[in-house]
Amino acid sequence: MTEAIRGFWVASATPLAADGSVDHARLAGHAKHLFSKGVEGVVLFGTTGEGTSFNAGERVATIEAMLKAGVAPERIGIGGGFPAITDSIALTRAVLGLGLRHVLLLPPYFDRNVTPEGIEDAFAAIIDGVADERLRASLYHIPQVSGVAIPTTVAAGLRRRYGKIVAGLKDSSGDFKQFQAFRNAAPELAITVGNEADIARAIAAGGAGTICGMANVVPELVKGMLDGRDVEARMQAAIDVVVKTPSLVATLKAILAVQTGDRGWLRVRPPLRALSDGTAFKRKLDALIAPALA
Repeated sequence: MTEAIRGFWVASATPLAADGSVDHARLAGHAKHLFSKGVEGVVLFGTTGEGTSFNAGERVATIEAMLKAGVAPERIGIGGGFPAITDSIALTRAVLGLGLRHVLLLPPYFDRNVTPEGIEDAFAAIIDGVADERLRASLYHIPQVSGVAIPTTVAAGLRRRYGKIVAGLKDSSGDFKQFQAFRNAAPELAITVGNEADIARAIAAGGAGTICGMANVVPELVKGMLDGRDVEARMQAAIDVVVKTPSLVATLKAILAVQTGDRGWLRVRPPLRALSDGTAFKRKLDALIAPALA
């Protein structure tokens, strides 16, 4: 098994059944489709996967279903961040017991005035509570969404303290200077980027790869970035198609519904609201993808 998440990973969207539960069969099919496009692994229940809308039991049941469907545990990561440290511990222990190793951990995200020392204490409490050498944790930095940043000093300190158990960090800040700061402070960490437009420069600067949401709908374009093709401008244009909407997640799902011919993909959990049609968005993406990869 890999020691850290590296290469091409997707922050997967989470399909829902009519009753609002996770549609396990549709999710497993989506993962396998992504693998056929060159994706190496999927992270479930992150930001793109509406992770904070699902409790620990639902997340564990989904992992069990994915494994039963034949998805290898080394190709699955899971969002394990909760405001309650005990929930993060319980989920992490459960998925380690199922054979997973990769867990993305947010800092507790309710108190916006927490100190760097408090953030490090929270991560340490999770790792100490799990107490399992199999864990390969990735710290998850997305302050514009979570409201709580991970200081570079905390990332470096946790790596020194726990070694390979703190395997990586996902920087979804969209600020390349922040990525560079993490690299400088903790060069031993496998640092992935969430902002697709930064993939090429991040890899050139020693980054480990990407865990990104756009690959749900344009995996070929993301692969082009990873392969060093000159598609950054088109990648940014594709990102703009999605982010300049009320909900990135609902828009991605609407595009997936058109791409797959499966309107079940439109479903989201409250407080998100579903879009009725993603055809216009898909057309814009198609116009960007085909010329870039011809």
